[in-house]
Amino acid sequence: MSVYSVDKLIGEARRLAREYRLATGKNLPISGEIAVNDAIRLLEMRSADIDSPGFDAWLEKDDKQLRVQIKGRAIINNRKSGHRLGQLKIEQNWDAIVLVVMDENYESVEIYLASRDDIERTISESNSKRGSLSVSKFKNIGELLWSREEVSWDNKS
Repeated sequence: MSVYSVDKLIGEARRLAREYRLATGKNLPISGEIAVNDAIRLLEMRSADIDSPGFDAWLEKDDKQLRVQIKGRAIINNRKSGHRLGQLKIEQNWDAIVLVVMDENYESVEIYLASRDDIERTISESNSKRGSLSVSKFKNIGELLWSREEVSWDNKS
C-alpha cells in the first residue's frame, strides 16, 4: 500500500511532465493516464475493471450505463492546428468516448463526450483508415460535459 494518494501522484506526474517538456522540448506520454484519472474524478464515473477490454470507465447518462473509452490530449501550442486523438479502438465493446482536453500544464480544461454512432459515422465520412479523429472534429460532434471556468484559449483546435 502506497503512502501517497492517487491525486497527489497525478499532481506530481503533471509537474514532472511539464518540467520534462520545458527541459527537453519533448512530451512524456502520460496525458492518457492523467485524462483517465481526471475524467473519472470530475465526471464521477466508475472505473472499469482492469481486464475490461476496450473501455476505461462507466458513465451514467440518461438512466443508462455507458462503457466509455477515455482519451486525453494536452494542447501545448494552441496556435498549431491538427491536434489529433490517438487511434480509437473501433473493434472493442464501448458506447462512447470521453475526450479530456488539457492545457500546457497537463491540467484539464474541457471534457467532451461523443457517442459511438457519431464517432463511427464521422470516421466513415472522413475515410480515416486508422480510426482517428482531430480534436476539433471531436469537439464538433461531442457534447461538452465539463469545463474549467478560466479556459486559456478561445479557439476550437
